[in-house]
Amino acid sequence: MAGKIRRCPSDGTYTLNFSCPACGNETRTAHPARYSPQDRLGKYRRKVRYG
Repeated sequence: MAGKIRRCPSDGTYTLNFSCPACGNETRTAHPARYSPQDRLGKYRRKVRYG
């Protein structure tokens, strides 16, 4: 299972839980998405992220 370590976006705390032990916010995976040259949905993902 990839991406076990998680990070709180508000205070930067690393944890294995789905909620931050320091502030209680929801955590996100600490790893970036895999890169693939054949990324079929990449243009849509970039459009959502960068506008």
